[in-house]
Amino acid sequence: MVGAAGLTLMPWSKALAAGANDTIRIGFIGLGQQAMNLLNGFSQIKGVEIVAGADCYGVKRERFELKVNEFYKARKQKVDVKTYKDYREIIDRKDIDAVVIATPDHWHAIMAIDACEAGKDIYQEKPITFTIKESIMVAAAVRKHNVIFATGSQQRSDSNYQHAVNMVHREAFGKLTKVNAYVGPGPDPYNLPEEEVPADLDWKQWLGPMPYVHYNKALNPPITLNPETKETFWARWRYYKETGGGFTCDWGAHNFDIGQWGLKKDHSGPVEVIPPGYKGTQFLTYVYDNGVTMTNEAYDDKNSRGVKFWGEDGWIEVSRQGIWASDPALLPEKEAVDAGMYEKSSGHLENFINAVRMRIDPIVPVEIGARTAICSILGNVAYELKRPVAWSPEQQYFINDPEAEKFYHRDYENGYKL
Repeated sequence: MVGAAGLTLMPWSKALAAGANDTIRIGFIGLGQQAMNLLNGFSQIKGVEIVAGADCYGVKRERFELKVNEFYKARKQKVDVKTYKDYREIIDRKDIDAVVIATPDHWHAIMAIDACEAGKDIYQEKPITFTIKESIMVAAAVRKHNVIFATGSQQRSDSNYQHAVNMVHREAFGKLTKVNAYVGPGPDPYNLPEEEVPADLDWKQWLGPMPYVHYNKALNPPITLNPETKETFWARWRYYKETGGGFTCDWGAHNFDIGQWGLKKDHSGPVEVIPPGYKGTQFLTYVYDNGVTMTNEAYDDKNSRGVKFWGEDGWIEVSRQGIWASDPALLPEKEAVDAGMYEKSSGHLENFINAVRMRIDPIVPVEIGARTAICSILGNVAYELKRPVAWSPEQQYFINDPEAEKFYHRDYENGYKL
């Protein structure tokens, strides 16, 4: 199954820098653990060349250049690969067709808008932005500058998730009544001890528009090249209020995304968000205008991060571990799960490259990425206020709630502007 968005022709005519049968040249912005996974995926796609990388951490630039050169040497292919400390040097290169943005979330919006203004197509990691205002502005910039934008929500390219949502939309087990989309808890206050900044890491540049927080290696996992030591954990900036959105945003970008897809709210969103503990509410709850709710609620005793769709006549569950249903007839004929696909999914990445060549929207275009990010952020607003938050999906703004409006955006520091 191909999502409807993947078949939509873009309402413009734009000549691709590389012809339909020519090479698409890509630059990477942010060279951490996820970038290395994406490098493995993009480098395998025919007609793609990785030609540049940027990061404020010197050892990551060295690793990137080493890996790319090793790859092309093994293929006996000559590709000139350059790395930069400042991402704008990639943006400014006329010979680069597309960029992969895999930095911490607080940099996403600035980089994406700069890339749009430079006419670069974009594959951007999820959640696509750090704030609600940023999501709206990035979506507007993509359409204004006629670029292709793909959100790194790989689950949409998994046949199990596609099958589950197709069953929901067909009402194969009756009308949808509720959704469990388990993602985990919200962010914690940043309380890690201060540590010495590595000599080749520009901490001021890493912070960028974000208010100052001191360095701790948990925010930027250490690596070495000789001997080679890769990251042993995901960078933990994502789990703190000051630097990320917690599991609400990190995994919400995956599972709330699938929930909204099943709810047919890809281009809409909830009308109310209720935090756990409010008047007996047990779980973070999203209420939609059709009365259906989506809860941050596990559907098994393992607290599996997945999605369960409940219908009037049955249910279907889907996660990265598999797909299950109340009736075997609801299951796909052949289950197709590759446990390692999510960090180097060639199918999801190929969809982006095909979209670039054909000038069509990819399977997860910018508006869907933006709506999912906003949905996730609203959950954290409800957590912070400890009360329900009313939201207008049409206006993309809070309803009569000055206190909630303070969470619409975060002021930029250090001279940066949106």
